[in-house]
Amino acid sequence: MTSRRNLPLDGVTVIDLGQVYQGPYATYLMAKAGADVIKVEPLSGEPVRQRNAVSRGSGVPFAMLNGHKRCITLNLKARKGTEILKQLVADADVLLENYAPGVMDKLGVGWSVLHAINPRLVYASGSGYGLSGPDKDNLAMDVTVQAASGLMSVTGFPDGPPVKAGPALVDFLSGIHLYAGVVTALYERTFTGVGRLVEVAMQETVYPTLASNLTFMYDAGTTPPRTGNRHGGLSAAPYNVYPARDGYIAIIGINETHWANLLAAMGRGDLAGDARFSDKVSRVRNLAETDRLISDWTSTLTREEAAAILRRHKVPSAPVRDLIEVTNDRHMHERGMLEWIDHPEFGRIVVPNNPIRFHGAERLPASPSPRLGQHTQEVLAARLRLSEAEIAALCDEGVIGEGA
Repeated sequence: MTSRRNLPLDGVTVIDLGQVYQGPYATYLMAKAGADVIKVEPLSGEPVRQRNAVSRGSGVPFAMLNGHKRCITLNLKARKGTEILKQLVADADVLLENYAPGVMDKLGVGWSVLHAINPRLVYASGSGYGLSGPDKDNLAMDVTVQAASGLMSVTGFPDGPPVKAGPALVDFLSGIHLYAGVVTALYERTFTGVGRLVEVAMQETVYPTLASNLTFMYDAGTTPPRTGNRHGGLSAAPYNVYPARDGYIAIIGINETHWANLLAAMGRGDLAGDARFSDKVSRVRNLAETDRLISDWTSTLTREEAAAILRRHKVPSAPVRDLIEVTNDRHMHERGMLEWIDHPEFGRIVVPNNPIRFHGAERLPASPSPRLGQHTQEVLAARLRLSEAEIAALCDEGVIGEGA
């Protein structure tokens, strides 16, 4: 019996049919927690891997989300391909997929089939709108779900059109929920001995994030407006992004102590008794004057000068940094969240570690993502006991790729 590594999910086998960002991020978190993640890709590779042909940079997200996984290729449109998947699932703990609802059933490897083969299996399904309901078959991508979920309606400035969030926010938000659902079901299985179907709909993961905006709707009885960088419920001030000599700085004050500290930081203690700013309600009512007061101060300083003063006075704030600055962030590099690696396909790049820290457990160092089909022969030989000749025949038949 092999000794168990000091990693929370060591001994857990995951069959990863995830694609793009949602599914792969969930299984990346599992891999970083110690699970043996076997990534199953079509013979041409999953969509993000295929971006490599467009440009070096467009393929980098694949490297960010697929380290520590073993990659095999498998043609699930071929009968032998689905048979191999069934065999892999027979002694696995988790299967995760984020295809459109019904795709796995059409292939003959949906939840009911795989659960019958392996009752202990946790089957995780990620989709745009869920496995049921009138919208379940709507095509879903991050930006379309941002539109349908209401997220886009409250993003942007009042005099402009709806704006999407800059990052692929919903893909990753739902990927985190998928991870949580899988781990919760694995915990339950320790008591019941039986796995279950876990599903996450992208649209449903967004709604709780709208809490601040919904306060406006319930208070005013109207659709919440787009508020730019101000508070979504227009119920806090200061709460904005203010100009500096070399960019912008975000400043937030949610209580009277923050406001008093900000006045001290700006050298404006004379305004402590000013009725326009005497409490949060007054500052919100006089929002333009509140913001103008702060902007007049920040615009005389650099981002770092303002940030240093605000830190000393314990005012919540942060410079607005660009992605080059963030990629080289000393704090995250020292904590091991970001790591430089020399990737065989992409060169020198930064990849993220697991934001979830398990104190006392091993922390896996960064690892390059695998080549397409890099581990096909290894996995089929070790897990299914297939010979070299059998694997070669599967390649000839188009069931697995030549990269094996």
